[in-house]
Amino acid sequence: MTDLRVRIGSLVLANPVLTASGTFGYGSEFADFFDLNRLGGIVTKTVTLEPRPGNAPQRIWETPAGMLNSIGLPNVGVEQFKVEKWPFLSTLKTAVIVNVAGRSSQEYAAAVEALESVEGIAAYELNYSCPNVKEGGLAFSSDARVAAEVTSRVRAVTRRPLIAKLTPNVTSISEIGRACADAGADALSAINTLVGMAVDIRTRRPRLSTITGGLSGPAIRPVALARVYELVRNVSIPVIGIGGIATAEDALEFLIAGAAAVQIGTAGFVHPDAAVRVVEDLEAFCRREGIAGMAQLCGSLRL
Repeated sequence: MTDLRVRIGSLVLANPVLTASGTFGYGSEFADFFDLNRLGGIVTKTVTLEPRPGNAPQRIWETPAGMLNSIGLPNVGVEQFKVEKWPFLSTLKTAVIVNVAGRSSQEYAAAVEALESVEGIAAYELNYSCPNVKEGGLAFSSDARVAAEVTSRVRAVTRRPLIAKLTPNVTSISEIGRACADAGADALSAINTLVGMAVDIRTRRPRLSTITGGLSGPAIRPVALARVYELVRNVSIPVIGIGGIATAEDALEFLIAGAAAVQIGTAGFVHPDAAVRVVEDLEAFCRREGIAGMAQLCGSLRL
């Protein structure tokens, strides 16, 4: 029998497969498709201090081997999240990680502080790929100093595990990762989407209302794997791999490269049960290969 449990800081997951924020709603949307407790964890749709309407349509466009999105983080806000969304999430046995975003370091800290009264939250994932209104609109994880400031502010208001979610749209992701680790992050998740664009050749207009959006799906998996490997070699905290993972084989690449866990995102739009399929197939692979636990697998890359 394979023990699929993994540890991320003080957080222990039943297996290394989680869902990615923004692709799984608040969990209840997928409850009719499979037992959510088979997952290692659920990362919620992003929550912000105040409600957000999101961007105007068109917000999604399918591309070869992926999709572009510019949803704009629409959500009900922290207070309504506690009233409307948490009652269902609190019934789950699997770990629930709340993804948090803000327009300033103060907003991140305030949102997390408002969630501290909610019992049962396993960890916070800080979405650092959204624009920082006080720094000219650049993503928080585009600047090591700014990423560290946000991490430090949030660290001061919670003892729960903190996972910093990083953008790949930087020169050195490991520099940002080290800054977050030094400021108190317990883990990193990587990568968020790559900047992409599509054009309607007949109207000569961008496909998305915001012109550019985030590219996700299988097309970005090799890039994501390289960024995860870079982080693993340069930081001392666990790294959660994200980006185009659709099968157990995909997940195994990230685990072997050193990721402590993985998140399944865009694949869920094609197969709603994609994440639990990865869990089942990962377990079957370990049985066939005689792997007793994740420690034998994670970081086992041979050079």
